[in-house]
Amino acid sequence: MASSASSMLLPLGSASGIHQRISSDKIRPLVVRCLNANINAKEWRMKEYGKELNLTRRREMIGLVCGMSSLVIDVLNAKAAGLPPEDKPRLCDEACEKELENVPMVTTESGLQYKDIKVGGGPSPPVGFQVAANYVAMVPSGQIFDSSLEKKQLYIFRVGSGQVIKGLDEGILSMKVGGKRRLYIPGSLAFPKGLTSAPGRPRVAPSSPVVFDVSLEYIPGLEDDEE
Repeated sequence: MASSASSMLLPLGSASGIHQRISSDKIRPLVVRCLNANINAKEWRMKEYGKELNLTRRREMIGLVCGMSSLVIDVLNAKAAGLPPEDKPRLCDEACEKELENVPMVTTESGLQYKDIKVGGGPSPPVGFQVAANYVAMVPSGQIFDSSLEKKQLYIFRVGSGQVIKGLDEGILSMKVGGKRRLYIPGSLAFPKGLTSAPGRPRVAPSSPVVFDVSLEYIPGLEDDEE
């Protein structure tokens, strides 16, 4: 009992000193580890920030390169397209466009529509005869996707034999030599599979409507027969 009593009556300072020594011995390495952990965490955060910064810069550079590439492609397409849209040769100029507003529209049974820019004074082409014509092919917005005027060469084909789209075949059959006509061709009489145009030209979607300005220059076979 004496031993137990004496142990219970030890000064408080002596017991706390033991605890302090034990605590400091154990705490010191813990503090070192915590400091090291904080340093490592900061280094990791700095590395991650650096990675994110580099990634952001790479994305910005990629965006810049892509933007410059698009600009270069646009410039090249514009050069490949030839003349600017407003300077491209046409069969119907601004004065003609204003006059066409007052010209009555003719609609055929197939759905083809047309307006005569100028009624010709020569003969109409019989089915199976060759015709020599100029044309300017446009999408409904007025953008040109093909033109014999730019090629500086008459387009010669056998009319009514399926060598051209149905709308052009039908529209030119009722024209007269020397005449000019605007054809509003519905998708069913145009390009069923669409048309991939040259760079800088509008693409024609499958079975989409198109507009053709056509001038019938002459009928080689018919003129030879008449001579």
